[in-house]
Amino acid sequence: MNAIRNLRFIGIAEGISFLVLLLIAMPLKYFLGVPMAVIVVGWMHGVLFIAYILVVLLAIKAMDWSFFGVVIALVASLIPGGTFVLDRSWKRREQVLRQASVN
Repeated sequence: MNAIRNLRFIGIAEGISFLVLLLIAMPLKYFLGVPMAVIVVGWMHGVLFIAYILVVLLAIKAMDWSFFGVVIALVASLIPGGTFVLDRSWKRREQVLRQASVN
């Protein structure tokens, strides 16, 4: 269950950083001439992206994923908002596992 919790946390953080980069930092750079926004947010997003990839790789065994499941998780990080969509299924899985451990 820790693997799912970590995956959800990093996935949400990575998704937020991606949207901030695309919707705030890049317009600041290209429309207002503030390149520092992309430097700072891009660096943070890069760190979170690498962390997400590592957490996905660590979660393969814990979540008993198939190759297709791993590909979906990795592709979701490349689509703006993709990790938010996957978070819903991870949340359901976490709840099922929590219920199973209580019973």
